Amino acid sequence: MINLSVNVNKIATLRNSRGGDIPNLLDMVKIILDAGAQGITVHPREDERHIKRKDVFEIKEFLISYNKTTGKKIEYNIEGEPSERFLKLVLEAKPDQATLVPVVPGEITSNQGFQFPRDINLTHFFALKMKQAGIRVSVFVEADLNHLQEVNKSGADRVEFYTGPFAYSYSIGKGKQSFEQYKKAAEFVQSKGMGINAGHDLDTENLKLFRHLPGLQEVSIGHRLISKALELGLESTVKLYLQTLLEVHADS
Repeated sequence: MINLSVNVNKIATLRNSRGGDIPNLLDMVKIILDAGAQGITVHPREDERHIKRKDVFEIKEFLISYNKTTGKKIEYNIEGEPSERFLKLVLEAKPDQATLVPVVPGEITSNQGFQFPRDINLTHFFALKMKQAGIRVSVFVEADLNHLQEVNKSGADRVEFYTGPFAYSYSIGKGKQSFEQYKKAAEFVQSKGMGINAGHDLDTENLKLFRHLPGLQEVSIGHRLISKALELGLESTVKLYLQTLLEVHADS
């Protein structure tokens, strides 16, 4: 089963654009979870342009209550740069998973992964601190075998493949060629004993191919899911994504 973790950054961006508390982030999280999503993802950047520090802890408390009320186990994933700021936040919030992501000042969104062995010392330091607190750690990477050498020494439990290049290739009719590159990278990562997540520009069309990635455990999706929700509604969109992911079993 491939889990769907919905990134709610875009909802926070809309709220922040007007000020106040509309749309209410926790109300939207509840709709997402009631529709069947298995996780919530946030990326609290230093400039707080979408997710604010208080959001991190309010969502955490909401998920604790939601889990108790429903008997479900919803996973909380917090993304961020390897820094003392982010480490402190993660250790206070204690999510189920922390995803380390390289952040370039001024970037609109994440658009590159770590490179190993170059970044081993950087990620290993922060990953170790988080794992000592009982938090699973993932590192954001590209499907480039040249950048995945010694990825198992990164300190992380999983990788999260940056799927922007795949989504673009799919849009111009070259999805199968791109998928083969990701497949080789996934097989390599599995051979190193690591789990696999993925995210960035995945949607209900390109997931029909990408859901077949060997070892894929979780997809984290925000922008395209929220954009689709403007057309179909949030509940219906989450259910559509979940159905797309479930159909992998029927295809197998």
